[in-house]
Amino acid sequence: MIPTQIIERTDLIYHIGRAIEAYPIVALLGPRQSGKTTVARTIYRDTVAVADRISNYFDLEDPESLARLAEPKLALQGLRGLIVIDEIQRQQNLFPLLRVLADRSDRPARFLILGSASPDLVRQGSESLAGRVKFIDVTPFSLKEVGSAAVSQLWLRGGYPPAFLASDDATSADWREQYIRSFLERDLAMMGLNAPPIIMRRLWTMLTHYHGQIVNFADLAGSLDLSQTTVKRYVDILVDTFMLRRLNPWHANIAKRQVKSPKIYLRDSGLLHRLINVTTTAELSAHPSLGSSWEGFALEELIKARGWRAEDCYFWAVHGQCELDLVIADGQSLHGFEIKHTLEPKVTKSMMTAMSTLGLQRLSVIYPGEDHRPLGKNVEAIPLAMLISTTTP
Repeated sequence: MIPTQIIERTDLIYHIGRAIEAYPIVALLGPRQSGKTTVARTIYRDTVAVADRISNYFDLEDPESLARLAEPKLALQGLRGLIVIDEIQRQQNLFPLLRVLADRSDRPARFLILGSASPDLVRQGSESLAGRVKFIDVTPFSLKEVGSAAVSQLWLRGGYPPAFLASDDATSADWREQYIRSFLERDLAMMGLNAPPIIMRRLWTMLTHYHGQIVNFADLAGSLDLSQTTVKRYVDILVDTFMLRRLNPWHANIAKRQVKSPKIYLRDSGLLHRLINVTTTAELSAHPSLGSSWEGFALEELIKARGWRAEDCYFWAVHGQCELDLVIADGQSLHGFEIKHTLEPKVTKSMMTAMSTLGLQRLSVIYPGEDHRPLGKNVEAIPLAMLISTTTP
């Protein structure tokens, strides 16, 4: 366990800074409490002159900021330099004005806008600001940010800063419980997503049993006494708000009967553990979900560290025969990953079938050990911490 401290998000700040130089508008999207505001304030402090720091910052949950934006064009058009607008999903009518301000020939200002993940926010931003905006996802802390020495703490508590940096495991678990309640009862409604909190809690809890597995919408619908269409819509909500990762199947041109339904993962391991009532490392070690929890944690850390787009990430499976946890479409080639919670990973028949069927150039087995070693031709075992530490910004 590491002591309470400030985690420097150097790579994220670097990428945001580069985006601000290249685009008139940069949008940071992510769940509440993922660190968007802290990162934005750091960039703002280092960029904006002291005299402009009050006038150039707007928090749309602050009544004073809302009052200043009563006449948005009047408030914004005279400002210079970097302008930050936090919680912009509360004032989506600002997008057309931002387009006008971004198109001024002298580019006197650049805008850093922050929003809790919302399908409407992304869609309206893309439509109104096409070609003018760079979207950047701000996730909770990653293993690369906190360091490999904290891997156990990050896995147990998840990456939300208050949960990860809590004084003890019980305090962390309590914060995550309050976060779940607030998300279901407040955040979804604020984003205009009218899903009953009790039903969403039941669904979210049921999805923990599908963590790392192919989701069966018919079973979920039957258990919740809802239509499959409604369940799929609610799952879409959890995906769009960064609570779930939906991993679609890769389809190869083969005669075998391949899986066509998606896999579901809870993106933050700490929220997964809170929903299954795991609060300590000892409880996690004895829990039946230990292996699937590690799989989801390692998969999420790998995707975050490499910066892979969601649309380039797949799994592959043939009914009753073989499966590959992660397939990455990298240009014209495919790279396969298996994730195993074992200190002695081995090549399996399923791996070899996947390699030959998909024509993989290499296959990496990600595990919680310490040694990087070959397992066979074009197959290697790589410790998660080592793989994360060797990635580049």
